[in-house]
Amino acid sequence: MTEEPARKDSEIQRSNSSMGCGHKDDKASLASSQIAPYSHQPSAPASKEVWKKGGRMFSILLAVHLALLACTLVSSGAFEKIAVHDYDVFFLLTVMMLIVIIWIIFYLVSTARCPDAILCRDSHAGPVWLRGGLILFAIFSLVMDVFKIGYYSSFYSCLSAIKIIYPIVQAIFVVVQTYFLWISAKDCVHVHLNVTRCGLMLTLTTNLAVWMSAVTDESVHKAHSKLKKNVTDDLLRWLLKVGMRSSSTDVCNCNSQICQIFKNGYFWLYPFNIEYSLFASAMVYVMWKNVGRFIEHHSHHIHRLKFRLFRRTFFVGIMLGLIILVSGLGVLIVYEVQVNSSTESTKKSQALTMYYIFNIVCLGLMSLVCIGGSVIYRFDKRDMDRHKNPTRTLDVALLMGAALGQYAISYYSIVAIVASTPRDAISALNLTYALLMIAQHTFQNIFIIEGLHRQPPKEDHKHGSRQKDLCGLTFVNISAVSLRVPDGGSTLAPSTAPGAEASLPSDLVRSLTAPKKMNWRRKCLREISMFLLLSNIILWIMPAFGARPHFDNDTELNFYGDSMWPAIVDICLPFGIFYRMHAVASLLEVYIMS
Repeated sequence: MTEEPARKDSEIQRSNSSMGCGHKDDKASLASSQIAPYSHQPSAPASKEVWKKGGRMFSILLAVHLALLACTLVSSGAFEKIAVHDYDVFFLLTVMMLIVIIWIIFYLVSTARCPDAILCRDSHAGPVWLRGGLILFAIFSLVMDVFKIGYYSSFYSCLSAIKIIYPIVQAIFVVVQTYFLWISAKDCVHVHLNVTRCGLMLTLTTNLAVWMSAVTDESVHKAHSKLKKNVTDDLLRWLLKVGMRSSSTDVCNCNSQICQIFKNGYFWLYPFNIEYSLFASAMVYVMWKNVGRFIEHHSHHIHRLKFRLFRRTFFVGIMLGLIILVSGLGVLIVYEVQVNSSTESTKKSQALTMYYIFNIVCLGLMSLVCIGGSVIYRFDKRDMDRHKNPTRTLDVALLMGAALGQYAISYYSIVAIVASTPRDAISALNLTYALLMIAQHTFQNIFIIEGLHRQPPKEDHKHGSRQKDLCGLTFVNISAVSLRVPDGGSTLAPSTAPGAEASLPSDLVRSLTAPKKMNWRRKCLREISMFLLLSNIILWIMPAFGARPHFDNDTELNFYGDSMWPAIVDICLPFGIFYRMHAVASLLEVYIMS
């Protein structure tokens, strides 16, 4: 779908007066207010701008109240002593998802088809690689819902019906929302503004509520798995009675092989559903910011950037990143086998040592590479992109905010290791790991933020045109003097001053060699971006699929206690996992922009 150009001020004012709901950005409203004395309704733009802020505030309040309600139910349902059950949480989430589905259908059928509904589109919102990642996570989420339906269907006689209805509604919700975001992520809507704002905020809140529920279920499941390894069945039932939530399926028998496959399958797919909810929330937030927005004229210049994975690279970053990725997968498999499947303390210590050494090497390389990339940016001649960009603003905020989760875990670990005695080799490795985790997050954020704020390269077409002109004729205009460069490369200067005639060849040589100097910087930045991208993928996979030394290392558990430390990790670790996946998406954008 091609993007429509910005309308003239007179057309915009006329459409606003006819629709009664067209609102502008701050800059646009300022420009219209300056033109207001010459119009028939001088006070309309100011009043509309005030109501725009009021509409945004109303939608924000709606989202805050729904988020607090969902958070209260989800957190209360995590404990057995509180009279809130998991099917109460599922009922609330099912109702919220049904309302969102109805609104999305209304948007696609009614709002998006209104005349002058979408006057412009945000070229920065919803890039194709972000929507592609959303579809990938959506596919795994659908498989998870199928496993859930199969698992809960095995106990339909002893379970509430909402436990089976919930995954069915969630699958429909994922399909409808993914289609909606694929075709409408770039929309700047100018009709039904308040309904659209509230609908988008409801969609965002629903995704966050589903995310909170998934994180809670995964944490409870892992806690139950740890307990089952160390206690008997009778003691486990007693612990669940006095403390943590026991799923309503615990009273049902799951003895068949297909039932066990469904049960283990959907818990392994939880990380994909968690990332899907967060990706969708980010895209919906950008759509909410673009409601009623008019894109400035300079924002319509779209840079046709092509994703060239195997061109203009030295393959160093890709090969090194693949080595890190494959090595990390091997470490993850060995860690899962020796820690989660074995009760011997020697094998557990070996697995922890191997895990820490791999992460120390990986984080150290990533930190050095990020520092090198930041130094290269100091010599980059590209201008900074200072235009208003809600997508980039959200990317930076998510990077800085999500990093706080890993910062918190690392600082808690540092305090526990330094204050604890005695100290062994694993404690030293854990301390080094925590320090490097803080450094790597900091340097990587600096590198990514600098890359996101750079203008796209403009040397491609210039360099290509110079190469074409060298095959024929090149005309260089310097100080109102024309040079003709034939095929042989000799210069024929018309009547020029002697001083200027001597300096022209050197200027021509510098202009022709400048793109080559930029090329090596761009190649290095591409190598760095690709290496960091692959490294972040493995650092996302390892904690998302069970490699969590925070629960297997006894230093923090003994220092903070069996209740405080797991709570800290359960709260902070999901943000650290999300940080890795969001960094992958941001690094892919930096790679393409380099």
